[in-house]
Amino acid sequence: MASDTAPQPPPNGALPLNGTDPSSATDTNGETAATSTKLSADEIALYDRQIRLWGAQAQERIRSAKVLLVSLRALGTEIAKNLTLAGISSLTIIDDEPVTEDDLGAQFFLREEDIGKPRAEAAIPRIQELNPRVQVQADGGKDALIAKDPTYYNGFDCIIACDHDMMTLSTINTCARLVGRPFYAAGIHGFYGYIFTDLVNHEFVIEREVSNRPTQAGALETLTRSVVSVTNKKEPSGKNLETVKKTETYCPLLLANSSPLPPDVTSNRRKLKQVPPLLPCLRAVFEFQRDYSHLPSIQNQQDLAVFTTLATNKARELMLPPETLRADFLRSFIQNIGAEITPTAAFVGGRLSEDVINVLGKREQPIQNFALFDGDTLEGRIYCLYTMPPELAMSLNPLPMDGMQMDMGGMDMAGFGMPDMNGFAQMPNMPMGDFQGMPMGNGNGIDGNGNGIQPPADSAQDGHPAANEAAQQQGVVPPS
Repeated sequence: MASDTAPQPPPNGALPLNGTDPSSATDTNGETAATSTKLSADEIALYDRQIRLWGAQAQERIRSAKVLLVSLRALGTEIAKNLTLAGISSLTIIDDEPVTEDDLGAQFFLREEDIGKPRAEAAIPRIQELNPRVQVQADGGKDALIAKDPTYYNGFDCIIACDHDMMTLSTINTCARLVGRPFYAAGIHGFYGYIFTDLVNHEFVIEREVSNRPTQAGALETLTRSVVSVTNKKEPSGKNLETVKKTETYCPLLLANSSPLPPDVTSNRRKLKQVPPLLPCLRAVFEFQRDYSHLPSIQNQQDLAVFTTLATNKARELMLPPETLRADFLRSFIQNIGAEITPTAAFVGGRLSEDVINVLGKREQPIQNFALFDGDTLEGRIYCLYTMPPELAMSLNPLPMDGMQMDMGGMDMAGFGMPDMNGFAQMPNMPMGDFQGMPMGNGNGIDGNGNGIQPPADSAQDGHPAANEAAQQQGVVPPS
């Protein structure tokens, strides 16, 4: 990940640290940076270490990339910093909220004299200082963005939305998907954070040593990932290398938020016990925001009662063991909801930026599709929460007119029901890079008829005693 200071070329034309000429840096196809891209000599010197890390062709793609960033709170600030330092072409920021005193403690681009100014416009001059080669601009606020035609998103190579409710995220995701653009959603709640990715259909390249089991072109590795092609070459050192092009298929946020855990997790008791309680809690936050248009407040006993019930229901829907939703975690998460903590923003923003750079450069395995971070334990997980999008299912097997029902390997398309996971390929967890293994449904505990917040029933007691204990200690459920 890029450092916190603007990249500097080697002084007086000196060679970089590894003692080689930057003009001879090679990309994944063995071509030199000077001949395979249009990078200038000073750009090669400026981005030398990045070119050596992911290749000249990838750096050229990054240099031409235009990114849309929706929100510039603590998390968005970290992402803006990292992508600007990486050398993208342009960064357009959507955030016209006025700067407050609270912003000053979580965002290093803002100063006291900026209070009252639109957040993006106040921060842009300092973002620009990081890398004058990157065009940084503001383009209004969230409401104006939501009202735009989806063709607006055609002007960007990647869309990132941070710290928004499910409806806002889903609307932006839908527009990005309509024009085939990669979409990221992310958010933090105090010590906890998440990243969601919808790259629609993404091709990428991995270069590695040939193993004892050579990779087969056309092989289906998982439900969402397949091998497109394989190219072998022999290094002068004698190593046999293979360049593998793969493709990943994604689903939108709304489907992922109600998808079950992958079968390799649900069929394995040990893996199921390792699923963090953060997952059902995030789903509960999304549903609470959808129904009440605000985050649950720790000062409001009814909010806490509803949230406790929602989290319990979400854990049950995911088939998690009763001990997953522990009382201590539930208390901690409730206390963290809506808070901005700079270290969490740095971790989550750094990991998201790393993935965006890989996606823009078409290098390495991207996140598929939910990454969770627990700052209390410094643990993370990635889970593939995938349901085949209806349009993809229909393209693979046209929908019969009789009864509007079809069978897609267990997929019930009547009402786009949930898939039968018994026939799905196993989905291994993937490491989170910087996180060293960094690890959303419909609850029944609230009244959806506009009758206001209802007291929780006995759902917290039904299979999840820890949730009931947490609720009692918060004072939202009377002890039985």
